[in-house]
Amino acid sequence: MLEKFKTYLQKNAEVDDKQFEVLSKYLKTQKIKKHTILLHPGEICGHSFFVEKGLLRSYTMDDAGKEHVIQFAPENCIVSDRSSAYFNQTSDFFIDAIEDSEIVYLDKTFMEKAYEVSANYRVFTERALHNHIRHIQKRVSLLLCATAEQRYMDFIKLYPDLMLRVPQWMIASYLGITPESLSRVRNELAKKHFKTS
Repeated sequence: MLEKFKTYLQKNAEVDDKQFEVLSKYLKTQKIKKHTILLHPGEICGHSFFVEKGLLRSYTMDDAGKEHVIQFAPENCIVSDRSSAYFNQTSDFFIDAIEDSEIVYLDKTFMEKAYEVSANYRVFTERALHNHIRHIQKRVSLLLCATAEQRYMDFIKLYPDLMLRVPQWMIASYLGITPESLSRVRNELAKKHFKTS
């Protein structure tokens, strides 16, 4: 069940077979059903979650009970609440499964061992953190300044394989628009002969 994660580390952090064999002893894997909640608001996020198979999302909920999707995590992606995990603060977010999924739990013990075993792993995590910050900055800029169509086009570029896997209302939530607005955007793009699914 660790095949994708092993390939992920080999490709991105140059972890070899021997190093991975050592690190695999510090990993926990789990198969979870659709709708399983991995993190609730008010809990400390003790893990990051790597998706071997399936699809996770992180989201928050406002006082009216409306969900606001922060991130989708399909295969080969990692999702966590970094503020909670690294600063030991209670989380504001939910993380749950949109599909039946297979996940790898990454905790602080694994991270410390990875730093010890692989000199490249620290460089990889620093680069990954900066990339995450870059995506957050772009996402904030899009939410503040971009049109609904521009946001939707960026979503397609970022998550090209999710159009048929994610309900339209979740995509609308991620974009910060209503499902009706998303339908209008898709209809306008269809008139321009742009294929959206």
